Amino acid sequence: MINEKMLALGESRSAIREIFEYGRKRAGEIGAENVFDFSLGNPSVPAPEKVNETIAELVKTLDSVALHGYTSAPGDMAARAAAAAQESLRAGYDIPAGCIYMTCGAAASLTITLNALINPGDEVVVLAPFFPEYRVFAETAGAKLVTVPPEGKSMQPDMEKFAAAIGENTKAVIVNSPNNPSGAILSADTLRAMAAVLEEKSAQKGSPVYLIADEPYRELVYGDARVPFLPGIYKNSIVCYSYSKSLSLPGERIGYIMVPPCAENAGKLFAAVCGAGRALGYVCAPSLMQKVAAHCAGERPDVDAYRKNRDIIYGALTEMGFDCVSPDGAFYLFVKSPGESAAAFCEKAKEFEILLVPSDSFGVGGYVRLSYCVAEQTIRGALPGFEKLAAHYGLK
Repeated sequence: MINEKMLALGESRSAIREIFEYGRKRAGEIGAENVFDFSLGNPSVPAPEKVNETIAELVKTLDSVALHGYTSAPGDMAARAAAAAQESLRAGYDIPAGCIYMTCGAAASLTITLNALINPGDEVVVLAPFFPEYRVFAETAGAKLVTVPPEGKSMQPDMEKFAAAIGENTKAVIVNSPNNPSGAILSADTLRAMAAVLEEKSAQKGSPVYLIADEPYRELVYGDARVPFLPGIYKNSIVCYSYSKSLSLPGERIGYIMVPPCAENAGKLFAAVCGAGRALGYVCAPSLMQKVAAHCAGERPDVDAYRKNRDIIYGALTEMGFDCVSPDGAFYLFVKSPGESAAAFCEKAKEFEILLVPSDSFGVGGYVRLSYCVAEQTIRGALPGFEKLAAHYGLK
């Protein structure tokens, strides 16, 4: 018999992917310019110029074996050193390259990290709203997922419920800031309060509760917003990172895990990461992209383009009467469903060729996610449809 759990996952795409595939089909029927697809977080801003220049230079100067050959299992040392240098800038102290494990993007980083930590009976706590695949990653590693609801529109966790969620079986907490799907950033006060709870609970247990920082959006912030270096607030933190958004390379699947030297038993923890990568087959991340990362880790895309899109869509929808969470980062807008279920609202939006994602799979009900990492004309083209939606629901 085949694995029934894997069969179920394979036969049912995520809600995000379902809507994306619907959008592709609809575009083939009526033309892509007539479909306003806000489903997928696929960066619309080109990669920094240096990325393509580096690829061209590597192809020109390296022979095929050197370019495409295996690296060491945890990654090419130049790529690890570049990642460590970026983390060192954030930390304010030296992070050795030996603390970095190169991966096939953030999904692999999270999967490896969870498998390095989880034992039978363990629990993983997530803060709603959360990326739906966290459930898949945690449960496949053998953990039970425990959800903490947000406190109002700030999308900060309800701290009383957070403390209650951390129990004897809690092995890890996943935080995602800036957040997918809300665009909210966990404040320094929130993170300090969480750290105090985790330190107390870890002391009671006699073993660490780990904080896993899922940080693919950390450079995509607006105004004065900043994402703190989490191990500086709570030492038993593990950073999972991807260049998908910071270098606009989502399809190239390149990222890393950073186990900070301040973590308890950091050497053994990193060895467990290496062991989990080996067991899962996640060794030797894509060689060419590691070489690109080694040269381009400090480059950034034009974040101002996302800010402009945010300002257009947030300003227009709030003016129409929609209730939206104000995003400080990433490229998502979380919009409260007016009067009906999120799924019903999304179906109504389809009548105007607007494709949104209902929030149910994100761990909260009553919202929809809108990805504004699209062409500006897509946003402007959708506004008349949103006006009709606002009129239908009697907003303003």
